[in-house]
Amino acid sequence: MNFPFFSQSWWLEAIAPGAWGEVLVEKGGTLYARLPYVSRRKWGLRILDMPPLTQTLGPWLRPHAGKYASRLGEEKELMTELIERLPPFDIFQQRFHPSITNWLPFYWKGFEQTTRYSYVIEKLTDLDSIWEGLEKSVRTSIRKAEKEVIVRDDLGLDKFVGLEEMVFKRQGRALPYSVELLERLDQACLAHNCRRMFFAEDAHGSLHAAAYIIWDDQSAYYLMGGGDPELRGSGASSLCLWRAIKFAGSVTSSFDFEGSMLEDVEHFFRAFGAKQRPYFDVRKINSTLVGAAFDLWLRTRHIYQRGGSR
Repeated sequence: MNFPFFSQSWWLEAIAPGAWGEVLVEKGGTLYARLPYVSRRKWGLRILDMPPLTQTLGPWLRPHAGKYASRLGEEKELMTELIERLPPFDIFQQRFHPSITNWLPFYWKGFEQTTRYSYVIEKLTDLDSIWEGLEKSVRTSIRKAEKEVIVRDDLGLDKFVGLEEMVFKRQGRALPYSVELLERLDQACLAHNCRRMFFAEDAHGSLHAAAYIIWDDQSAYYLMGGGDPELRGSGASSLCLWRAIKFAGSVTSSFDFEGSMLEDVEHFFRAFGAKQRPYFDVRKINSTLVGAAFDLWLRTRHIYQRGGSR
């Protein structure tokens, strides 16, 4: 089945081993709908939410070739079945894949929704056009960096983690996920031949910045980034991303920056000529006592996952 990248079983097993499950709707031996989830306990509550470094989950629905009204009717039926088959929970929170544009069946079951945005370069076939679409400041940074550093892709995860830790340390925080998790995830991506890291290194051997991307046949995804705060002025972060975009054009059809709701990060992605792509953040809290506290924790967690490595 052509499930979205972050809903693949191998990804979920690498990122949340033993903690994920799925509900399925089958008819006559044919899979019509699927909803993976990650389950955990916190504050004595059962929470179904997003694992780290995972952009989207949400329902997958078998493509419907009939009339639009019939498709909506089937979506309602299938999503309702998925919801009813979920294990009991106190809190549910997932970001749906952008292909899911109809969340009404969840609304009718008492869920709420917030719209979030990613930034995507939709076609990687014309690199000259993409280059012209970059803001002038980005092109200037890339040209500057090309005079100061080289980009290489033959260094290991330990070098990348070191650069990523520098970013969080500058913000007074530790990595929001363990090195063991990153190692497990990296090995899984290597086994599926779907990851590459790009490092900017100067003539003295100092690493300025790095970008970690993953991909499937639909898109590449900017999963993580890191850099030395003392060397930010070199423009190396922009150069690493540009090289990542150029490489992505050889293995897939689009490039997803994975977005951010942080204003300065949003501007950085937009400057690469990427277009907004909305997606749904859907949640339900079955306990009114924890609603406000969960909202505060969720906002903090979102910043940790999507803002710290930029």
